[in-house]
Amino acid sequence: MNASEKEDTEIDATKILSNSENAKLKKKKKKVASNDADKRGVCYLSRIPPHMDHVKLRHILSQFGDIQRIFLVPQDPNAQVRVKRSRGSRDQAYSEGWVEFGNKNVAKRVANMLNGEQIGGKKRSSFYYDLWNIKYLSKFKWDDLTEELALKKATREQKLAVELSAAKRERDFYLSRVDQSRALDAIEERLKKKSKVQQESFQVAKVVRHFPQTKPIAADNKQNKTELSDDILDAVCINIII
Repeated sequence: MNASEKEDTEIDATKILSNSENAKLKKKKKKVASNDADKRGVCYLSRIPPHMDHVKLRHILSQFGDIQRIFLVPQDPNAQVRVKRSRGSRDQAYSEGWVEFGNKNVAKRVANMLNGEQIGGKKRSSFYYDLWNIKYLSKFKWDDLTEELALKKATREQKLAVELSAAKRERDFYLSRVDQSRALDAIEERLKKKSKVQQESFQVAKVVRHFPQTKPIAADNKQNKTELSDDILDAVCINIII
């Protein structure tokens, strides 16, 4: 075996060792992450007071224990519009949320201690008189939350797609009915024009005809007769008398 072949084999060996070491490190990290996830606990907040956000919630709860992650669900836009009209608030409102503590025992203790209690803090705070609505979720992991949120998102998108398809069908049906109505109106208008033209063509104006007539024969004979003078008539009368 020459020197180049030895170098190639050494390089391949180092690659194999590095790949195996990377695989071991990944497994170790996954194991550590799973162990950390098992140690953590998640609390559910069924109601988020107005004007409270991630920063304020973390600031309040961090005094009881280590906070890992917080997720708050934005309020429905329609409901938020009603709240803005009633209270005049322009802040982002949230309907519910989840808080992940670094230790599940701490999370359980915090939930049992704060649930139903006044939030308190500074009196000028907008949520000073609000009550905590918090519950510890036993055997619930943050991955379950992400899966649940993904499922809700998929369900919401599917529902939205169904509603959009229904709205599209209604729109197409309405447009088809409008086109049919316009076509019927056009046909009716053409029929009206046609009937009007036919009526005008059948309406014949009254015609007075003049036929040339010959004069009566009796009238012509009367005019053609020669008129006798008075002297002749007198002489005829005298002869008759004699």
